[in-house]
Amino acid sequence: MIDWNDLRYFLAVAEGGSTLAAGRALRVSQTTVARRIAALEQAVGFPLFDRRQAGYAPTAAGETLIDRAKAMSKAADGFAEAAAAEARNVSGTVRLTTEEIFAHALLTPMLAELHGRHPKVRIEIDTARGIRDLGAGEADIALRSTSYAMPAGVVGRRLCDDDWTLYCSRDYADRNGVPRTKSELKSHALVGGGGGNLGRAYEAFLEELGLTGQVVIHQGSSTGLLSGVRSGLGIGVLPCLVAEGEPDLVRCLPPRRDHGRKLWLLTHERVRHAPRVRLAIDFLYERLKQRVSDLNLAT
Repeated sequence: MIDWNDLRYFLAVAEGGSTLAAGRALRVSQTTVARRIAALEQAVGFPLFDRRQAGYAPTAAGETLIDRAKAMSKAADGFAEAAAAEARNVSGTVRLTTEEIFAHALLTPMLAELHGRHPKVRIEIDTARGIRDLGAGEADIALRSTSYAMPAGVVGRRLCDDDWTLYCSRDYADRNGVPRTKSELKSHALVGGGGGNLGRAYEAFLEELGLTGQVVIHQGSSTGLLSGVRSGLGIGVLPCLVAEGEPDLVRCLPPRRDHGRKLWLLTHERVRHAPRVRLAIDFLYERLKQRVSDLNLAT
């Protein structure tokens, strides 16, 4: 069976007269071009080029196929242009729900790029502490941490482990040093709070270690935690997906690996094929996975 992508190599060799010239035009190695031409010739069942010392010259059979290959290439380019135009014309509102710190520190810069590319798509971000029901249509997309099986109809793509641990600012580290053990934390100032389930889990962690007396400020939200740590006021718990990308933050302790939580980009079967939702979720997944890869986070 013919790999239609090989027609690009066929035309590049026919136009350039050699696999070297074709490789340069396509920005691939000469070996790759030669391999793809050989595969195409095997697929059609006859040679397309005469190999000469001066380069590659189309055989009589190859010569007759050049115009057809050009027509197919033009048709493929037309398809790509039409698809791009269709994507530019996608419009509508996409409702996205997530934790506040992810919305502000991660998604907002990404969504600025999305808006620049697709200005007719309007994003509504919901950072309410209650979990929105995707099946009931309370949101179209969720960036959500969970260790449980997905509800019926909810589909998604896994991003990474949802690791959180303690960070401080570089300014704080210069003034006070960086604690590397739980016992060393008892001589440091802590930023507490976080709000909702996060706040309760964090408070339980601090109580377990006997650190509640070290809390110098209690923040009511996860973005408050980030602000408090950035300011140099003290050490606080933050998501690794956010904090590892902050050049002014320093990790104090390694994250726990037994929590079982994964970060997912989710939607529902009911809306997953809607153009506006598909466009947004594909875009965000690509950008978030690139960040996970750049930060070398566990998946």
